[in-house]
Amino acid sequence: MTATTAGTGGGGPALSVEFGSIAQVHGPLLVVRDTTGVGWDEAAVVRVDDGSGGQVRHGVVLEVDRGLAVVQVLEGTEAIDPLATRVRFTGRPVRVPVGTAWLGRTCNGRGEPRDGGPPVTSGTSAAVTGHPLNPVWRESPGDPVLTGISAIDALTTLVRGQKLPIFSVAGLPHLALAAQLAAQARAGTRPFCVVFAGMGVTHADAAMVRQALEGRLAVGELVLLLNTADDPVIERILTPRIALTVAEHLAFETGRDVLVVLADVTSYAEALREISSARGELPGRRAYPGYLYSDLASLYERCGRVRGRAGSVTIVPVLTMPGGDITHPVPDLTGYITEGQVVLSPAVHSHGVYPPVDALSSLSRLMRHGAGPGRTRDDHLDLAAQLLAALARAREVAELSEIVGVSALSKTDQLYLTFADEFERRLLDQRPQEHRTLDDTLDRGWSLAALLPRRELTMLSDSLVEEHLGGQHPTGEHPTGEHPVGEHLEAGR
Repeated sequence: MTATTAGTGGGGPALSVEFGSIAQVHGPLLVVRDTTGVGWDEAAVVRVDDGSGGQVRHGVVLEVDRGLAVVQVLEGTEAIDPLATRVRFTGRPVRVPVGTAWLGRTCNGRGEPRDGGPPVTSGTSAAVTGHPLNPVWRESPGDPVLTGISAIDALTTLVRGQKLPIFSVAGLPHLALAAQLAAQARAGTRPFCVVFAGMGVTHADAAMVRQALEGRLAVGELVLLLNTADDPVIERILTPRIALTVAEHLAFETGRDVLVVLADVTSYAEALREISSARGELPGRRAYPGYLYSDLASLYERCGRVRGRAGSVTIVPVLTMPGGDITHPVPDLTGYITEGQVVLSPAVHSHGVYPPVDALSSLSRLMRHGAGPGRTRDDHLDLAAQLLAALARAREVAELSEIVGVSALSKTDQLYLTFADEFERRLLDQRPQEHRTLDDTLDRGWSLAALLPRRELTMLSDSLVEEHLGGQHPTGEHPTGEHPVGEHLEAGR
């Protein structure tokens, strides 16, 4: 055992201790015996003598017990010889440099450059685990983050300081939607930037993301971290934490509004499950560790606004639901922690609609904090409520039509079927590179409301209808003697 003094990147000197007694190599873990003075979550440097000058790998201490230290090796333990390996414990948690030097850079999941540039350096560093924020100092989320995507801006408005996940299924274009959102999002005229963290993505998907975001990278408004599928699985545990550490500094020290996009959180959870299994921990639901909830919360709860600080951190996690099961542990626990969800639907996708958002399953619980008078437009909230109510009615009518046939429906019910088709075509469907202004989006919503009789627009005031439709709308009156099936449905309301 040897001891030296190591710098802590702004945290003061720390005692660095090196050990060479490797008891076991198990999956991504090293077990080091006869250790002293080693703490949980401490950073480690693993030196492997491979006969060609040696390799340096990095790790973090997961567990310490009676002289045994379990070290998670971020680059993996492949080709590690226990007899030719030494582990140096740095005496401090894993830290990364923070600051504006990250803007415009593309790095791997450990923060190492992928763009051919030099390593990111700064005079300031921060622990990747972050620091708990006193709830007393939190401010409520407020004011919109407009994405240029009609389905989100109109119906599930994203709010500064909110955490709003996107639930998807394998095969749907959730990554393309995440990239579009990262490329187009704005928070009014305030300084704004995006941190995009890809976890377990294929090389083709990584190239697509880089291409979609190259404009924002070029102007220095983006930090891109990409952990690809062939990178070490353990690296995925670190990727979102580096992203959030960088985002927190950009937000609360430089005054920027920062949007953090995490894709795919399911890949992160699977990496967590793999580590838990390698450690021999007692599994919970579907073999995920029992602390999955608190682990996800340690990521999601790093968003928000701080009293007295100008910036904010807004998080959009993207996750795939295995088998489309929304009760799967990852989406289920995510739903408990976050403030709503945007749900992508295979049924809508089968109609050729992009993005395939299921509007009735989607929700932004903080929408009223970011939309409406003084924030977006005075008619926004009422119009969104009317569109969703009409869409719910249209879905019921569609189910009825499968039983009695379209011809047996009333004229008004047939208009609702038309509304549902036009809702997808006019409002939801847009090109992956198309940026719609909020005025354009809401005007499309009014064109949909004009398809229905005035008496059906129960959530819109006469003044709003007069202002936006000019009093012109279909009557939807039914001729005497029309088939009664649709009338009975309406009478039941």
